[in-house]
Amino acid sequence: MKLKAKKKALYLMAGLVLIISGCSDEDPLNEIPDCIKDKIEEIKEQDVWNSPAKIYQYQYKGLTVYYIPPRCCDIMSSLYDENCDIICSPDGGIAGNGDGLCPDFFTSRTDESLVWADERE
Repeated sequence: MKLKAKKKALYLMAGLVLIISGCSDEDPLNEIPDCIKDKIEEIKEQDVWNSPAKIYQYQYKGLTVYYIPPRCCDIMSSLYDENCDIICSPDGGIAGNGDGLCPDFFTSRTDESLVWADERE
């Protein structure tokens, strides 16, 4: 009997640990700068384009940067620093090469993390 009770208690404790560890009040958006949150709100107020908007976080030249890919046609992407100062447009535009100010972005960036994706259709 003691063994069954110990097993049952062990299973209950393991279940509680799994339930508690699965619950998190942390919102990944809490870890990004307010100005990037503002960009997300701006996008939400716009119509949905051909491609849903996404925002990625990377490390680039020692900085944490935020990349917003082009969403349609000949529109350029945007690469922002943590203060939402635009660094460059790595791609997009008529030729697809962006503004040419950071031609090494796609080969030099590291630590990709999807920060936000517009789930509207």
